[in-house]
Amino acid sequence: MNYQETLDWMFVQLPMYQRQGAAAYKKDLSNTLLLVDHIGNPHKNFKSIHVAGTNGKGSCSHMLASVLQEAGYKVGLYTSPHLVDFRERIKINGEEIPEENVIQFIAKNKSFFEENYLSFFEMTVGLAFEYFSEEKVDFALVEVGLGGRLDSTNIITPEVSLITNIGLDHTQFLGDTLEKIAFEKGGIIKKNIPVVIGEYQKETLPVFNKLAEENDAELFLASELILESIASDLLGDYQKNNSKSVYQTIKVLQDKGFSISDAAVQLGLSSVIKNTKLLGRWQILQDTPKTICDTAHNKEGLTYTMKQLQKESYDRLHIVLGMVDDKDLQSVLPLFPKKAKYYFCKPNLGRGLDLDTLCTKAKGFGLTGEVFSSVNEAYENASKNAAIDDCIYIGGSTFVVAEILQ
Repeated sequence: MNYQETLDWMFVQLPMYQRQGAAAYKKDLSNTLLLVDHIGNPHKNFKSIHVAGTNGKGSCSHMLASVLQEAGYKVGLYTSPHLVDFRERIKINGEEIPEENVIQFIAKNKSFFEENYLSFFEMTVGLAFEYFSEEKVDFALVEVGLGGRLDSTNIITPEVSLITNIGLDHTQFLGDTLEKIAFEKGGIIKKNIPVVIGEYQKETLPVFNKLAEENDAELFLASELILESIASDLLGDYQKNNSKSVYQTIKVLQDKGFSISDAAVQLGLSSVIKNTKLLGRWQILQDTPKTICDTAHNKEGLTYTMKQLQKESYDRLHIVLGMVDDKDLQSVLPLFPKKAKYYFCKPNLGRGLDLDTLCTKAKGFGLTGEVFSSVNEAYENASKNAAIDDCIYIGGSTFVVAEILQ
């Protein structure tokens, strides 16, 4: 199989949460353990940092990777989902894994995958860990895919764990209260491994404290850091909280003896996009009319993003909006501004939210506009209608942003 045929096999034949939802969620780590044993336990050959959370884990992972690169380390970065190309999920010093490595890994292990019914995510984790091991990375930033306790990445023993924040997302898998979700994400807390908590609520802190105490894990609260100024090339006010999480995590590494200068921290934070090629976080696509896309898709993320949008200066606001069918519309739709023209669309995947449902619910919150058969058609019409001094915002789902960037 060539690269495209390999991807087609991966995406179509095997369950994948991003497209199929619950069918791809496995409440067990046995398959991942079986896989890494089959490929020689590559995750034991490099140091790692484990990152979980409802929002910000992707940004924090990229920030940390950038800082460690500036400190002179060879850094692997494993994140999900991708926006344009599958290979975005697996990078070393900002460079995507070569197509040939993907092809060879699947070809070599295809029969094993089929015999053991491995999921898309499980085999992708195996691919990342084997690639990082073969390329002899010094550090790997490993972002949790879903939850934490039962996530396929949770077989590593990191130098430090980071939990960015907790919100009511993926409740069908992780639980319907902040305490339950904190317990699942807190499942990455391990024996004698320090853990950084980015943000917490009165409901979640006791959960983290208990898990840390049970594991003799020193716990650090990043939100209590006082920083005079945080310079980052990642735009958006919400990155201030992420930066605090990164600063505290780096401080833990410094205290453990890793060589990371303050200059590397500053330069790393100001060069995240250049060093890691991060996409979709308050990304300015063009200046006239100003066009912004952002992958925020739940209540916590959209709260920050909509506040940021209010600070923009424009004559009229155009919003290209699409979502997936597991979103809590009652909590997210009220966050969007009523004084805007909406271009409703459905992302091109099975989990895309039905347009009739989206429009009906949106209208109930005073959000009105037109319906379009695709994300690109919606964006083209927004661009056509927007004057030079207007603003276009594209979001509601990672997959809406992905289709625009493609």
